[in-house]
Amino acid sequence: MRSTAPGGRVRPAHPGDPKRIGPYRIIGRLGTGGMGTVHAALDPRGTRVAVKSVHLAQAQDPEFRARFRREVALSARVQGPCLVPVLAADTEAERPWLAAQYVPGPTLDRHLAAHGPLTGGSLYAFAAGTAQALSAIHRAGVVHRDVKPQNVILSPAGPRMLDFGIAHAADGTSVTRTGVMTGTPGWISPEHYRSGTTGPAGDLFAWGALVAHAATGRLPFGTGAPDVVAFRVMSGDPDLAGLPAPLREVVEAALAKDPAARPTAERAAGRCSALLAAEATQLLAAGLAPVAPTLAGDPIAAQWHLPAVDDPAWPSPPAAGRGRLLLAVTVGAAVLGGAVGGLLALPAASRDDGRAAAAPAVATPGNASRTTGTPTAPGPSADPKGATADGGPTLTTWRQARAALTPAEHDAHPSIGTGAWLDTGGGPGQDFALTFHQPRGEVYVTSTGPALDGGALREVARTVCLGLRHLRSAYPDLPYGTFVIVDTGRAAGPGIVWSDDFRTNTTCSASLTDRGTAGSSGAGTGGDTGRAAGRPGGQASDWYPAAGGLAVAKIPSSDADEIRVADRTATSIINEWNAGGSAAGGGRLGHENLAVGFDPAGRVMYVWAVKPLWDRTTREEWALRAARRACADLTSESARSAGWPYTRYAVFAEDASGGGEFLRWGTAGSCGD
Repeated sequence: MRSTAPGGRVRPAHPGDPKRIGPYRIIGRLGTGGMGTVHAALDPRGTRVAVKSVHLAQAQDPEFRARFRREVALSARVQGPCLVPVLAADTEAERPWLAAQYVPGPTLDRHLAAHGPLTGGSLYAFAAGTAQALSAIHRAGVVHRDVKPQNVILSPAGPRMLDFGIAHAADGTSVTRTGVMTGTPGWISPEHYRSGTTGPAGDLFAWGALVAHAATGRLPFGTGAPDVVAFRVMSGDPDLAGLPAPLREVVEAALAKDPAARPTAERAAGRCSALLAAEATQLLAAGLAPVAPTLAGDPIAAQWHLPAVDDPAWPSPPAAGRGRLLLAVTVGAAVLGGAVGGLLALPAASRDDGRAAAAPAVATPGNASRTTGTPTAPGPSADPKGATADGGPTLTTWRQARAALTPAEHDAHPSIGTGAWLDTGGGPGQDFALTFHQPRGEVYVTSTGPALDGGALREVARTVCLGLRHLRSAYPDLPYGTFVIVDTGRAAGPGIVWSDDFRTNTTCSASLTDRGTAGSSGAGTGGDTGRAAGRPGGQASDWYPAAGGLAVAKIPSSDADEIRVADRTATSIINEWNAGGSAAGGGRLGHENLAVGFDPAGRVMYVWAVKPLWDRTTREEWALRAARRACADLTSESARSAGWPYTRYAVFAEDASGGGEFLRWGTAGSCGD
C-alpha cells in the first residue's frame, strides 16, 4: 500500500469512488495498492472505519475470490493484543470488501521518515507488541506473509499490526502464475527466495528486520536492485549496528538463515516483554518515570511515548456513550444466509437497503430447572459489602466495576465482538457495555434497552463465554474468571440475570436444561418435551448448537474430506426426501436450498434447508429424516477414519429472511429412532 501525504492519512475521495460500501459512508481514501483501495469511512454511529475494496480486475477472478473468502474467514478469528480486528466483510459483492477498525497514527515508515528511529522504552514496547501480535496470528493458524513497516501503525496506545492473513489473499501463492516472486524486497525470508516457502518462521524473519529498521532507520540488508537485496538476504549478514545489546540478541536469532533456528513468535514475545519490563524497572530505579497504576497491567502503553494524533479530515466523532456490545463466536464471522453468501457482519449496522445485518435468529430451548451458567433471580442487593451470602455478585459489586484500563480489558470488547452479530431479540434499542471488577475477578455485561427474554439471554451468555475464553487464550494471566450479565431493561429495575465461570464452562453451554436428566422436560423447541438426549428424534441435553457455529459452517470449506462427506450427506437427504412422498406437500429439495457444512471449533456438522412455506409438521418430519442421515453418516465416517474430528450434528430450518430454528441436534453413535 502506498503512503499518504504527511498532512494526514485521509486523502480526498477520487472521482468514481463509491459513496457507500455496505453500511459504511465513504469520506475519503487512506491508501491504494495492488489489491485494492482502502477507504476512510464512518459506520451508522459515526465510528471511524477503514474499508478495503478490491480492484475490479481481482474481483472478476473466481480463484482470487475463493482465496479472499477463505482468508477473510481466517483473519476474522484472529484475536490478540496489538492487532486491528476485522469488523465485517462481503466476499460476494461485485467488488469484495472488508472493514476493519480505524487506528489513528502514522505507519512505521512514515514515522521514521519524519522523526527518526524509536528509542528506549518505545523501542522495546514496539518489539514486544509486534511479536505478541504475530504470536496471536500464528496461534490462530494464520500466517501474515506481509510483515513490513507499511503494515504497522504507531497508534497512541502502542503498535498495531495490519493486514494479518489478507496478504495471502492478495498475493495468492508465494509465486505468481508467471513464476514471478511476489513480496517486498528486504522483507522476504531466505527460504521464500529459494523455494517459495512461507510460514510462521518467515514472519519471524520479517519481524526481525522490522525491529532492526525501527531501531536504526536502516534496512538491515540495505537497498538496491531486488536481486541484489535478495543475494544479501540469502548469504549476507544483517546490519544491526545501533541496536541495544539485549534486543540485538533476539533480532539476530530471528534473522537466522535457517528457519528452524529462529524462535517462535511466542518465544520472541516473551523475551521482548521481559526486556520491556527490565527497561521499565531501570527507569523507575533511576527516578526517570513515575510509578503508574498501568505499569504492571499495561507495560506496552506505560513505556509507549508517542503523542496522540488526529486528522482534521475526519468529521467530529459522535457524542460519547455506551456503544453496542458486538457479540461474537469463536471464529467470529457470519455468512448471512445461503443466498446472500458472503457478508461477514459484526456491527448491528444497516446494509445499503437500510435493513439491519444479522445472523440467523435462532430459536432456543425453553426454561428448565438448572443451568450450566447461572440465571440468577433478578433483584437488587441490600448487602453493603457488595456480595451475596455465598459471595456471589450483586448490584453493589456491579456499580463498583470500572471501565477498561489494561490491554486485556480493552481487548475484551473486540474479543467478544469480532464475529457474527447475534441478534439477541432485544430490538434496535438493545445495547451492551463491559465493566470490570478486578478484585473479584468479574466481568460485567450490562444490557440496556428492552428486557432480555430467555432465548436472547442464553445466546448472549454463550457468546460472552466464548469471547472471554478466546481472550484468555491470548492473555493466559487474565485476572478474570466470571462474567455477570445485568439487565437494566426490566420493569422492576436493574437485576443480575446470569453469572458463569467461563474458565470451567469449557463448551460455553448456555442451554437451560436439567443436566442430570436426559430428555428432561423443557429441552424441546416449540413446545416439544421429553426427547432422549443425543438421538435424532430430539435434542442433546449436554450441548446446544449456536448461530455462530452455523455461520462458520456456511463458509465454503477447502478440506477434501469435509467436501466429500457434505456432498454425500446433502445428496442423500435430498434424494430420500424427494423420493419419500413428503416433497409433494412440502416442496422438493435440491442443492440450491439445502446444504451441509462444518464448524471445526465445535466439531459440529450442520445441515440447513431454506423452505419458508413449510408448516410445523413438515419441518419436524424433514428434520427427523435429516438428523437420522446426518447421524448415520457421521458415525460411518468416524468408523472409516480414526482422524475424523466431527462428532456432533445439528439440523436447522431456515426461512427466506435468514431466520429459523434448530430442530434436531445430537452426537454420532446413537442413531436409533
